[in-house]
Amino acid sequence: MRVVVDLTRCQGYAQCAFLAPSVFRMQSGDALLYDSNPDDALREQIKRAAAACPVQAIHIGGMGTLAAMRKEPAQRRNPRGPVRLTDAEAAFKRGGRIVIVGASLAGLTAALMLRT
Repeated sequence: MRVVVDLTRCQGYAQCAFLAPSVFRMQSGDALLYDSNPDDALREQIKRAAAACPVQAIHIGGMGTLAAMRKEPAQRRNPRGPVRLTDAEAAFKRGGRIVIVGASLAGLTAALMLRT
């Protein structure tokens, strides 16, 4: 199992350290230390920690991320047929979560763009 934490998004809420203390731990108040390759026996704890992360900064190996999709080549688009999803896009559609907060025009536009 592979665990990646997007430290640019992590705000140090430490929910992960409470739910999977053998993998995640806070040090010096705001530094998050974690095991990037934990044992598969901890999979359920890590999944709960990832689900509880308020900023969705934890990514588990096999779960697609938007950043991973953007790094893949643009050759996946077939001009003669429907657009085929890459493995990362399909994984993101299965396991990715997006929360839109607010009902303004920006929220509506975000929801419409995500649906397409």
